[in-house]
Formats: sequence, C-alpha cells, structure tokens
Amino acid sequence: MRAKAGAAVTDATPVRHSALRSSLGLVAGKAAQTGAGFAFWIVAARATSDREVGLTTAAVSAVMICTQLAVLGAGSAVIVSVGRGEAPARVLDAAFAIVGVAGTILSIGYLALQSAVAPDTASLSVLFWLTFIVAAVTGTLVIVLDQALVALGRGASATSRYVLGGTVSLAAAGAVALWAQGAPDDLLLACWTLGSAVACIVGAIQLRKLVGYRPRPSLRLARGRSLLALGFPNQLLTLTERTPGLVLPLLLAHTVAPEAAAYWYPAWMMAWAAYQAPTLMGIVQFSEGVRDADRLVPTTWASLRWSLAIGGLGAAVLILLAHPLLSLLGERYADSSAGALRWLAAGLVPYAVLQAYNAVCRARGRYAEAIVVGTTLGIALCASALSAAERGASAMALAWLVVLSIGAAAVGLRLLAVLRHTRKDIR
Repeated sequence: MRAKAGAAVTDATPVRHSALRSSLGLVAGKAAQTGAGFAFWIVAARATSDREVGLTTAAVSAVMICTQLAVLGAGSAVIVSVGRGEAPARVLDAAFAIVGVAGTILSIGYLALQSAVAPDTASLSVLFWLTFIVAAVTGTLVIVLDQALVALGRGASATSRYVLGGTVSLAAAGAVALWAQGAPDDLLLACWTLGSAVACIVGAIQLRKLVGYRPRPSLRLARGRSLLALGFPNQLLTLTERTPGLVLPLLLAHTVAPEAAAYWYPAWMMAWAAYQAPTLMGIVQFSEGVRDADRLVPTTWASLRWSLAIGGLGAAVLILLAHPLLSLLGERYADSSAGALRWLAAGLVPYAVLQAYNAVCRARGRYAEAIVVGTTLGIALCASALSAAERGASAMALAWLVVLSIGAAAVGLRLLAVLRHTRKDIR
C-alpha cells in the first residue's frame, strides 16, 4: 500500500509550474496573509488595551519560534528528497508525523517554561494553552505544506489557502471587537489561531486535489532518520534567519514592557511583509538549484532581481505611507513606530542579498559556513536592537538596519565568490 501511495502522487502530479510562477504565487499568498494579519492587529488594537495587545504579540512570536524549531528542517528535506526523485507520499508521511509530534512537545514545553520563569506575564487560561498548542502544530504543518508544494511545482497554490485563513482570522477578531470590549490575550490568540488552522486544512485538501496525496503520517525510524539528516542543517540555517525577529518581541514584553513589544511588533510585521519576497524567492531558488544544478547561477540572479523588484516596491510603499498605515492602529502606534517601520523597510535590500546567499549555500551544501555567518549576524542584530530599546522603536530599527547592512555587504562579496566557483564547477 505504501508503494501505491507514492506512485499515486507521482502519477497524479500535474505539469510543474515555472519557478517564476511558483515564486509569485507564494509571494501573493504571503502578501494576502500579511494584509489580513495587519488588519487583524488593527482590530485588536482597537478592541483592547496596549498591554493585552503586547501580550498577544509576544504569544504569537512564541508560537512562531515553536514552529521554526518544530519544523526540524522537514520542509527543506522534502524539497531535497522530492528533487532527487523519491516518492513524495512516503516523504510527506514522515515529514508531517515528525513535525506534528515536535510541534506538540515544544509548545507544551514553552508554556510550562514560561509559567515557571515569567509567572507575572504567563497565562494560566485553558483557552490560551489549547489555542497556543493548536497554533504551533498547525503553523508547523503549514510550513511543510508550503515547501512540499514548491517541491511539487505548485507553490502558487499558497494564495487561496492564505486568503481564506486570513479572512477567517480577521472575521473572528471583528466579532470579538464587537462583542467583547477589552478582550483578553487568550481570546485574541484564539482568533489568530483560527486562521492558521484553516490554512492547514485547505493545504491538506490542495495536496489531495493537486497531487493525489492522502496523509498517512508515519514515524518509521529509517524514514524519519534520513529525513532529519537532510533537514537538520537546513533547520539550523533557517533559525539563524528567523530567530532574531521572533525573539525581540518576547524579550521586549518580558524584560522591558508589554507596551514596548506592542509598538515594535506592528513595524516589524509590516516590514516582514516586504521581506517575504526574498524569503520565498529563496525557497524556490533552493528548490530549482537542487533539481537542476546547472541552472543555479542564472536562477540566483533572477531570484535576486525579482526579490528586489517585488520586495522593493512593497518597501517603498511602507516608507512613504508608514505614518498613515500605523495610524490605523491608533495615533500612539503611528507616533511610536513610524520611524521604525521606515528603517526596517529600508533593510529589504541587504535582506535580499542575505537570502540569495543562504539559498545558494543550501543548494551547494555549504551549511556550516552559512550557519556561522547567520548566527553571528543574528546575535549582533538582537544585541544592537536591545541596546537601543530605551530610546524607542525607531532607534532599535536604525541599529538593526546598520548591522544588517554591514553583514549583507560581507555576505554579498562571499556570494559572488561562491557563484564564480559554481560556474567553474559546472563547466
């Protein structure tokens, strides 16, 4: 039966979309998710106090940290395995089982740790705990779904699942704003979790319809071991990319003040919308580089151009409209965070260079190098931003931009050298 499942997926797989179409579809999907997310925080900011918003943003950041840890590189391992011609069904069965268990364990572990270390800001609400766990598990599954569909040439399917998930989450937040003035953080987190759960369900349906895959999660040791061996280096590299932005709201909420996290998070979230272009282009660049090493160099330059074009357009809009966009959350957010948003949006260019470099390192197997670079840069980013926290969100963002730009300049030179060597190896 297992072999038949793998064959079914292979036979049912439709014609692959081009790398550009997959990239643009992913970007469009994430843009829809981010737009709905921004609308969600607008509603949340008007439905409750800055403190509750700050605690909710910290919880969301914690969920995202759990998902990044729990994914264990499984999404990247799927890209590599499918790119090498392995049966997608067996790979996906192992990947979904691994990340489902990991997401559950890590989310429960985080909640227990928070209750012990920071009891003053930890929530003991049953609703909070349940929705946190569901958010972590479904969020982890969605990451693997995204990368699995990219590997299968159907990255553009992201648009519909993120539009639907974001719409459900926003509608739930709107209902809470109407019926529960001063909504607590557990209720807001439940609304946010709905979107993640819906996106996960839609993604599973898409795998079934597009490629004929029926989930049969399996924790077979041999398959899991090989998947983790492929995924672990990718996981470490991904963590160097994502951890700084996810950790800062937590540190601000629990070491400075929940209000500080509330003012930083909207600026970071909106800037991250522009950063999604190079992030998602990098995933497709990596996938195409694994499938066809001869095309890695031209694919890298094409991905970088599209990252700068699409992400740069988004960044320009954010820079020009920073104050009016943030004023939708309230004037205190606009006054506190507009400068931060402008500085963070300007970081799109160095961030695109960093993503192009990381994607090339993934495709070429240069994990150790990229992990050392990413870890060093991530520590510097967090340290510089926290050192400026007392001066406000704008000072934090400026420090972040300076460090990111210095790092990208060094990484850009290294990227050119790696591509030159790659071209010689191909010849």
